[in-house]
Amino acid sequence: MSSSFVDSKPKRIWWRPLGLAGLAAMMVVGDRAVAASSHYDHAVAAVQSRAPGEPTLAIVALREQRITVYDAHGWILRAPVSSGQKGRETPAGIFSVLQKEAEHYSNLYDDAYMPHMQRITWSGIALHGGPLPGYPASHGCIRMPYDFAGRLFDVTKTGMRVIVAPHEVAPVEIAHPALFQARSGADAIAAARAAEAREAASKADQARLAALTASREAAQATKLVRIAENLKARVEAQLAAAERAAASAGSAEANEQAENAKAKAAAKVAELEAQLDAAKAEQQPKLDAVASAREATVAAEAARVTAAQAAHEAARNLEPVSVFISRKTQRLYVRQAFQPIFESPVTIQDADRPIGTHVFTATERAGGEADMRWSVVSLDGSAKEALDRITIPQDALDRIAGMASPRSSLIISDEGLSSETGKDTEFVVLMSGEPQGGIKFRRHGTETVRYERSRDRLPWRSPFGAPYFSW
Repeated sequence: MSSSFVDSKPKRIWWRPLGLAGLAAMMVVGDRAVAASSHYDHAVAAVQSRAPGEPTLAIVALREQRITVYDAHGWILRAPVSSGQKGRETPAGIFSVLQKEAEHYSNLYDDAYMPHMQRITWSGIALHGGPLPGYPASHGCIRMPYDFAGRLFDVTKTGMRVIVAPHEVAPVEIAHPALFQARSGADAIAAARAAEAREAASKADQARLAALTASREAAQATKLVRIAENLKARVEAQLAAAERAAASAGSAEANEQAENAKAKAAAKVAELEAQLDAAKAEQQPKLDAVASAREATVAAEAARVTAAQAAHEAARNLEPVSVFISRKTQRLYVRQAFQPIFESPVTIQDADRPIGTHVFTATERAGGEADMRWSVVSLDGSAKEALDRITIPQDALDRIAGMASPRSSLIISDEGLSSETGKDTEFVVLMSGEPQGGIKFRRHGTETVRYERSRDRLPWRSPFGAPYFSW
């Protein structure tokens, strides 16, 4: 199936008085504008190849000024773009969606409207809806047709890989023994941990309810004890008054009346004493139950927290893992869910010879088979040769194999990591041989991200910085 999305963003037109020469010039310009408008309407048509699956990759071809979005089975959406103008070129390289914001206004460019913004660097480069004049015109961002930007925004997730290529490239399927295969049983483990977390949460709720019920019953029992104590105190006061009256009685009749009152008060005190003892006997088990219920609540809450953390970790382990191998640094880096996990040295044959830049992406095989299939986008060089030349330490291989899952990726490049790779980012790799004006003029931070280092203990400064810029 196919469909089109045509941009209908209104244009603002300013009028001012014109002379005859100006009017004539305007008529000529108007004819050209009609032609340009016709070309523009045609240019922003976006094509959908078929019913799409979950997008896994977007490729922006700078020379062709076009974006193509792929799922596990091929391309699904395609539209023209307008990238960075000369001097502020959109840098070619490897990025990913870091943040999404449907209504975004630039703090860098006079509050410019950037609808359906999908950030790919924290220094201010993004995909977003905008006008497309038919040539590079932005300050580094990638403008897309407004309707297409909204459609793409609705189907992408943070972490989706975005490749900005100097020219049109496309993923091709590849098989190689060096490509990681999915770990077994991770889905079942995550499901089990999630079930345990739900059960622990339910038990914690029940424990809190039981503690609340016990507290209410203990409060009621305590209230009855206090009532009995108050009544007993009042009657004891009456008994004391009767005793004083009997002691001061001046006649036999008065003495008899005082003794009767004293006897009644004494009997009432005895009765209330028995009631108070009974109330206290009922109160104590309920006070004990409150203490026990509170202890159970604390234990259940601790179990809930532990189970929730285990479930979160198991779910996090299902997140795709990203591996970057740099010929420049002779190292391997691993990230998961935008967080650095570890790094390790690698061996690259003929390390002085270029290896190219390649992005490998894992997807599930059809029919639910356990093994993953891989595709690769090569910006330059041979992907197979790149894999053949790399040797990864076995301990690093084992650890990566325990984390790999569909949508995991492997990047191999001659380049080192850009300083744009930092906190809460995926790997960012810039092509050093291509214009980078759109990123060079932006301000950069200095924060360093540290990885867990495998085997290697030599002093070494991580290339990762965290450039944040409000734009």
